[in-house]
Amino acid sequence: MLNAAKPGERKIKVLIVDDSALIRSILKEIVNSQPDMEAVGAASNPLQAREMIKTYNPDVLTLDVEMPEMDGLTFLEKLMRLRPMPVLMISTLTERGSVAALRALELGAVDFLAKPRLGVMEGMQAYADEIADKIRAASRARLKSRSSSPAFGGINLPSVGSRLSSTEKLIMVGSSTGGTEALKEFLMPMPADAPAILIAQHMPEAFTKSFAERLNGLSKMTVSEAVHNERVLPGHAYLAPGHSHLLLKRSGSNYVIALSQSEPVNRHRPSVEVLFRSAAECAGENAIGVMLTGMGKDGAVGMLEMRQAGSYNFAQDEATCVVYGMPRAAVEIGAVQEIVPIHEMAQRVLSRVVGSGGRNRL
Repeated sequence: MLNAAKPGERKIKVLIVDDSALIRSILKEIVNSQPDMEAVGAASNPLQAREMIKTYNPDVLTLDVEMPEMDGLTFLEKLMRLRPMPVLMISTLTERGSVAALRALELGAVDFLAKPRLGVMEGMQAYADEIADKIRAASRARLKSRSSSPAFGGINLPSVGSRLSSTEKLIMVGSSTGGTEALKEFLMPMPADAPAILIAQHMPEAFTKSFAERLNGLSKMTVSEAVHNERVLPGHAYLAPGHSHLLLKRSGSNYVIALSQSEPVNRHRPSVEVLFRSAAECAGENAIGVMLTGMGKDGAVGMLEMRQAGSYNFAQDEATCVVYGMPRAAVEIGAVQEIVPIHEMAQRVLSRVVGSGGRNRL
């Protein structure tokens, strides 16, 4: 759990927006049980929420995706244009809900919570600590307009071709809060023949398939949910499914994917720690590590093990992170050689892969 507020500090003001009276009640109970936050109000629809925002000036808004009178996405788009604030989306664990949640992140929401379809009360209470942590992270998040950083957009990085110093080069990526948009910005400029990329993004099981499909539609690389025992190939990016840890393994002369449903690590499955440690064991100096935006410390120790095994590691800089938690943790323990803005990350990583030098080294 992230640190609670110190005595005397102002509590985080949370406004809950959900058409379910049960969900509103559960979220209010969870929020008010935390020493550093309070639920200042609960609205059943966006129209009520609009008035409560004026009255209470909340620090964080939790927002349901599907509601009467005005759906959550329409309200979010208006809110981020007229009165930007940290928003945590609430979405059902369905394919439709996952697509809507991903769209909400594109519109400027900081993160999302998965609402269980069955056993709502027990399910929400079981995630009380995670909900509280996400609210804290949202309250500290760096809000960015959708055009706040100079993105690559349509710019293409050149084909790797014969410039690759080793056909076994691999790129390992870890991300959490803010990672869906950061991953998009990282993958879009990559050429179709870039080295294989393995990604551990903290995300519920019902969301990873939709997210992989969305990335695949935007990227020149082939992006897919990772499958156990499939061969790791250049030009492909493999996203850890939300139900399993993603590991790199050797099978003869080839690299292959391994999925594991062992216990969560650092409260996460998939865990960045597990992916990075497997890269340290199997790939050594052939691996490139990339730590993107996210709360907490997951993956920092594994990235240090990668560096000790000979890999070269990058971290996203604080100015372009939504939450500078995981990159900070990796930098502080000496796991990182370069700190790079997200809009330069693909270019810097690819330059390193094909053998050119670096800058901003630590």
